[in-house]
Amino acid sequence: MGLLLPFSDCFREPCNQNAQTNAASFDQDQLYTWAAVSQPTHSLDYSEGQFPRRVPSMGPPSKPPDEEHRLEDAETESQSAVSETPQKRSDAVQKVVKLLSNKRSQAVGILMSSLHLDMKDIQHAVVNLDNSVVDLETLQALYENRAQSDELEKIEKHGRSSKDKENAKSLDKPEQFLYELSLIPNFSERVFCILFQSTFSESICSIRRKLELLQKLCETLKNGPGVMQVLGLVLAFGNYMNGGNKTRGQADGFGLDILPKLKDVKSSDNSRSLLSYIVSYYLRNFDEDAGKEQCLFPLPEPQDLFQASQMKFEDFQKDLRKLKKDLKACEVEAGKVYQVSSKEHMQPFKENMEQFIIQAKIDQEAEENSLTETHKCFLETTAYFFMKPKLGEKEVSPNAFFSIWHEFSSDFKDFWKKENKLLLQERVKEAEEVCRQKKGKSLYKIKPRHDSGIKAKISMKT
Repeated sequence: MGLLLPFSDCFREPCNQNAQTNAASFDQDQLYTWAAVSQPTHSLDYSEGQFPRRVPSMGPPSKPPDEEHRLEDAETESQSAVSETPQKRSDAVQKVVKLLSNKRSQAVGILMSSLHLDMKDIQHAVVNLDNSVVDLETLQALYENRAQSDELEKIEKHGRSSKDKENAKSLDKPEQFLYELSLIPNFSERVFCILFQSTFSESICSIRRKLELLQKLCETLKNGPGVMQVLGLVLAFGNYMNGGNKTRGQADGFGLDILPKLKDVKSSDNSRSLLSYIVSYYLRNFDEDAGKEQCLFPLPEPQDLFQASQMKFEDFQKDLRKLKKDLKACEVEAGKVYQVSSKEHMQPFKENMEQFIIQAKIDQEAEENSLTETHKCFLETTAYFFMKPKLGEKEVSPNAFFSIWHEFSSDFKDFWKKENKLLLQERVKEAEEVCRQKKGKSLYKIKPRHDSGIKAKISMKT
């Protein structure tokens, strides 16, 4: 077996020992020449089991004149393409200037791609207070991504420096977007006022609903007829069960912490709890609509009590202070718009904001007064039930007070639903029994026969 040679050695021409080796130096342009050279013809005689052999030729293959011209043109175009492509790429990069950080530029770019709006639409929405095309959520995103003072300063500085230059670099799309946004008359001040107007109404309504709920619960717990009847039953059954105890059998009241424990007090046969018996006794003796659709729950609803237990008067005070602070800021920002805006862009912004600020101050003051009254009402309710604050606390918190009522009301409602269902079944059975009794009786009466014929008259005479 002979040695295997590399492919380059296999196809290498035999070396002429006597020939002079004065080869010409390698020229880079030969690459383009060799790309157009046709392959030499081969002998396809495989009978000898050898590689295809080249057919000897007297000289290099001749090329037609027009082909030589084409090769020269292709070579010239290739050289120009190689030399011009890097230059074009560098020019394309140099035409755009980036003044924002990569993270900031990416955030603005994402916002731009999600808007699908023209700048004139945004300006129309801001100046004319029109949310039909640009909603409040979009305005919020634009306000949060607006150009900051240092960013806007860089953008304006670049614009001044490249104003008179012929080959000045243009701003990248995020920078250009922020610059056009800043050209909207008083964009930041106007959008701040627009957004605060919407959030103020929502916030003040939320505070009002919560305070009204607290007032309603305090009033129901103090004066609700159903609550008084239920507490009276708890006291009566408690005194009855402790009748043999001189110190506990004649109590005039009890602590609220007893209420959640009633479900754990079991009967002698362990078949039912004290709470379930109180619920049954109440429905059968105090509620005329028991077992009917119009039957009303005597205690406050558990979900209302739970919501009240999560409230804090400190949070109300904090929210109202923040609203008051933001309202003053809104008044200042609106004043800036009044001072610098042209008559064309003054209305309807000025009229709308003046009316809003006046009404907002009235609502703000009203809720502050309502908070004071609600806090006072709550403390009176806790004192009514002799509820004392925990150690380290100045007063009873809504969580401590309403959590007890929430647990008791939830347990009471579970048994109340079961007992109502049982009463309904009993009423249905009674109605069915009445129907069966009516069907069992005859529907007509048989009257005694009175004889009125001739025989009857003769018999009467005799």
